[in-house]
Amino acid sequence: MRQVGLIAGAAATALVAAGAITYAVAGDDGGSQTPSAESADAGFARDMAVHHQQAVEMSYIVRDRTKDEEVRRLAYDIAQTQANQRGMMLGWLDLWGLPKVSSEPPMTWMDMGGMASGKDGALMPGMATNTELKKLGELSGKQAEIFYLQLMTDHHKGGIHMAEGCVDKCTVGVEKRLAQGMVDAQQSEIGLMADLLKERGATPRS
Repeated sequence: MRQVGLIAGAAATALVAAGAITYAVAGDDGGSQTPSAESADAGFARDMAVHHQQAVEMSYIVRDRTKDEEVRRLAYDIAQTQANQRGMMLGWLDLWGLPKVSSEPPMTWMDMGGMASGKDGALMPGMATNTELKKLGELSGKQAEIFYLQLMTDHHKGGIHMAEGCVDKCTVGVEKRLAQGMVDAQQSEIGLMADLLKERGATPRS
């Protein structure tokens, strides 16, 4: 259980705090101005909602492919945390009256609209391809655990890069704080996943 329990507790605390401020975001920092559709605030909310959705999908796939309680618990924690955060970000877009999709390439708000090719479903850095998701669903046991941990490590690295972009560029205080919380939590989980991979005789892919 080790760090998994600690991460789960920290995630639960963060989710309670996040839930309490979800509907306060419109008035955050005095409610001076609603973000525009082209803003970093809106771009991050849209893109990270998509990024998070894939993490949730991968986590539920591996829970069906292994009986290892430690990996299943980590996957559940990631799925619950990111599904909650995704709902918050989509809710903020509703509050701001902004579209949930954009005609611009992902990560345009970071001036990195061409960073990911988008081929085979990998719309943003760190995202798994459709081929990789299919492979994960075909593996089982230790092989599924290793591949999931490798995919999620890459996914977290891409997510951290995006969240750091929001910390730097977003203007809504509560969203900046959520982004920093993502950075901290996912860095911790990367360390845990490295340990879990080592126990299985494997290493991260990058």
